[in-house]
Amino acid sequence: MKKLIAFVLSAVLAIGTFAGCGSKETVTAKVIEIELTNEEYAFGVDKTQPELLTSVNAFIAEIQSNGTFDAICNNYFGDGTPKAVTSATLDTSKDQLVIATNAAFEPFEYMKGDSYYGIDMEIAAALADYLGQELVIQNMDFDAVCLSVGQQKCDIAMAGLTVKPEREEYVTFSTSYYSASQKIIVKSDNTEFDNCKTAADVEAILAAKDTNTKIGVQTGTTGQFYVEGDADWGFDGFPVTSIGYKNGSLAVQDLLNGNLDYVIIDSAPAACITEAINNMQ
Repeated sequence: MKKLIAFVLSAVLAIGTFAGCGSKETVTAKVIEIELTNEEYAFGVDKTQPELLTSVNAFIAEIQSNGTFDAICNNYFGDGTPKAVTSATLDTSKDQLVIATNAAFEPFEYMKGDSYYGIDMEIAAALADYLGQELVIQNMDFDAVCLSVGQQKCDIAMAGLTVKPEREEYVTFSTSYYSASQKIIVKSDNTEFDNCKTAADVEAILAAKDTNTKIGVQTGTTGQFYVEGDADWGFDGFPVTSIGYKNGSLAVQDLLNGNLDYVIIDSAPAACITEAINNMQ
């Protein structure tokens, strides 16, 4: 009996060892470090408040010259510590600066609990102090941000907002404060783009795809225009299926779930999102 038990245990251990050796490594996401576009971020100011635009442009020049902007960026790209920003309750009887944002675009705007964080949110807090106003932050879907300002429901759109002609129907853009680009995210075991050196190399691969290829984008952003094509931007688009998400995190998670082939979003959020999701795998 003892020999039989010993034999069974040995067999179980052997099977376990074999299964362990044959198990697959966890697939994560990776960013292909090639800039597919070049774009500028700016703030969208209420068209009916030209004096606010003048103040915003003066403020941007000041924080870029005195080191404040670099210090804020260091909180997210360097060794600094992100600072929580709180929103007051909207009260039309008070002198308030009302900011429209989409707080799902780390590192520019995101939330932890009831507090806002991000480059744009810290800039918003500094701008409110500069203007001597109370800060109110209105969080909404990205494609409603400019519209809310155009309807005079908010004063300024701050949402990692790329300067784009069609958005000027709703807002007046401030001076640019940040240069951005789009990048493609793939699964870590994807080797298609390993030999690519330029945006043209990546685009040649995408142009050879068909509608069976699914690319995730954040709805209303440059990534969507880039994938689907946009005459105002000079984007030809690709013969693929574009799938929109409320934020980049949902798209990357769907990529890892096997429902997408690629994700294309802004470079800074791409880095933050992939790092966060990979740490959870």
